[in-house]
Amino acid sequence: MSDHIARGEDFEKKAEKKLSGWGLFGSKYEDAADLFDKAANSFKLAKSWDQAGAVYVKLANCHLKLDSKHEAANAFADAAHCYKKSNIKESISCLEQSVNLFLDIGRLNMSARYYKEIAELYEQEQNLEQAIVYYERAADLFQSEEVTTSANQCKQKVAQFAAQLEQYQKAIEIYEEIARQSLNNNLLKYGVKGHLLNAGICQLCKGDVVAISNALEKYQELDPTFSGTREYKLLRDLAAAVDEEDIAKFTDAVKEFDSMTQLDAWKTTLLLRVKEALKAKELEEDDLT
Repeated sequence: MSDHIARGEDFEKKAEKKLSGWGLFGSKYEDAADLFDKAANSFKLAKSWDQAGAVYVKLANCHLKLDSKHEAANAFADAAHCYKKSNIKESISCLEQSVNLFLDIGRLNMSARYYKEIAELYEQEQNLEQAIVYYERAADLFQSEEVTTSANQCKQKVAQFAAQLEQYQKAIEIYEEIARQSLNNNLLKYGVKGHLLNAGICQLCKGDVVAISNALEKYQELDPTFSGTREYKLLRDLAAAVDEEDIAKFTDAVKEFDSMTQLDAWKTTLLLRVKEALKAKELEEDDLT
């Protein structure tokens, strides 16, 4: 391990020496780039991620001197992947630089991939606001490249986090849009009822009974098969329980659905919010009587 570090440091010193010397027509940057690449590989073998990341940044700067934006973008991405293991902030910074270069040279697909990666790092750090920003950017670029599946995956993340942050209307609009798009695609059709269920749960969180029943009508018009699904029945029963302010009925509907199809943590969290709101309403009314 220490051998790899020693070799890496040796390559790095040689590269720095090349840069401080004279060279014709950028050849010193090419020579230094080759040595920085070897240094980075040695540091990676030693699992010395900070050193590897820092050297990849130096490599990227050599490529920029040579006006090789594509190679520079790849080097910044390599730096980011090393930093990812030790320094998330630095990793995000390098991915940003990589994305900007890929955007400059029109590589939108690569830019989208790395925006998504930045979003995932913010998600890992529980910074949902920033995760939303970067998933949205990734979704826009994937959409412009017609990579619909990846665009929808990013949009679903945006909707998921928006709902967690109580931005229910934003989440509803995204889930409804994905459901509409999916209806025309034989491969994605099966997922429509799930998207409509998510949109419906967000409607319940808003607590507007009229809006919920209007939404259920709209979903039936959108997809006539929806009214025959367990997802529709769950939403209908929950809407009725909210309307009647019946906590027992609400709990039974959730239990019945969950016994057949386990609800994930996101749905459970949101449904608990609805239930808590019902309880609070009940207490309020008890206080008034």
